[in-house]
Amino acid sequence: MSSEPYWVFAYGSLIWDPGFPFVDRHRAVVHGYHRRFCLYSHRYRGTPELPGLVLGLDRGGCCHGVAYRIAPEETANVRDYLWAREMSNNAYRPVMVPARLNDGGRVPVQTFVISPDHPQYAGRLPADLTARLIASSHGERGSNQAYLENTAEHLAELGIHDPAMRALVRHVRQLIAQEGTVARPPLPDVSPKGF
Repeated sequence: MSSEPYWVFAYGSLIWDPGFPFVDRHRAVVHGYHRRFCLYSHRYRGTPELPGLVLGLDRGGCCHGVAYRIAPEETANVRDYLWAREMSNNAYRPVMVPARLNDGGRVPVQTFVISPDHPQYAGRLPADLTARLIASSHGERGSNQAYLENTAEHLAELGIHDPAMRALVRHVRQLIAQEGTVARPPLPDVSPKGF
């Protein structure tokens, strides 16, 4: 068992639903990646017939999130848990990247970045399509809107300014208020594999 600290970087649902024990938590920023709704979800927040969208770390920019420090005796269990949760369909790549903590410290963090060659990779979708998919999708873990709102709410509670996320929340709410059942445009064919 290593005595080196193991840190995990959260940018989406791991912020509000980590599912693992940790001994410390800090706001943190990583460079070279940004948070984006860029992965079609066929299970957690959508179905193969009506896919939703979940977050990934995509190339470029920076991302503010949370870094969790894991106790050395829990590292193996947390890694196993993260691989089962995040790597079930290989849409993400596990990477270690440097993060700057809000107290000025720098640590290597485990995180999961999107694989742009994965068939469920959505890339940069138009804002209205992104909002329509989120407003009209449900999966095993609930509505896609709840996933968006939980993430936006917890970022705000942490003092993380994400204007794109706030704009998306407003867009989704507006669509639902105006249309009730939100119309979905056709999507490119993506084969169902998970998430």
